[in-house]
Amino acid sequence: MSEYGRRAVHASGVGMPLLYLLDLATWNQLRYFMLGVTAVAFVLEFLRLVVGLNHWLYDELTRPYEADSVAGYAFYMLSVTLVAVTFGPSVTLPAVLMLAVADPISGALSDNGAHEHKRPAVIGATFGLCFLLAVPFTAAWSTPAAGAAAAAGGALLAAIADGIKPIIRGVAVDDNLTIPLAAAVGIAGVFWLLGVETGFDPLGF
Repeated sequence: MSEYGRRAVHASGVGMPLLYLLDLATWNQLRYFMLGVTAVAFVLEFLRLVVGLNHWLYDELTRPYEADSVAGYAFYMLSVTLVAVTFGPSVTLPAVLMLAVADPISGALSDNGAHEHKRPAVIGATFGLCFLLAVPFTAAWSTPAAGAAAAAGGALLAAIADGIKPIIRGVAVDDNLTIPLAAAVGIAGVFWLLGVETGFDPLGF
């Protein structure tokens, strides 16, 4: 699969927010769905890495450096699910969209290696895109001013997480893991400072 094919699969994560926005699932039903998909992802990774069950789809979806480590799609599901079981829609939906939409577009704009930071211009473009994705949701659950501030806070941290990857023991931390978490912290943090309800409800099913 080409890199653009991987990005298209990446963008398919938009389907999770759509289930809620189109009233096809309640918020708790979406959370349970995400927990189930995450469990399946890690079972598949166990079968691939421990049991040795390799399927052609693994080769198509994973990059060479993921051959002996947990693949990005599992981190993707883990991160968005952690956000969903911790916060309400006003925080979770923008965080998921920043990963599903802004991250692959940022990847298409950049030419950095897996262990290299992205150019400032790409980080700036990612910030702008993340802000535009977030503000309709953050403003809908607050006021236009508070929503814009929260969207900016989430977009800033998401753009940094996307563009500047921490290196731990020579391994770059996967941004599929860090982008939604950073975005959620930024949005929820600004909402908290402004006294806006964030739907903070860990495991509150």
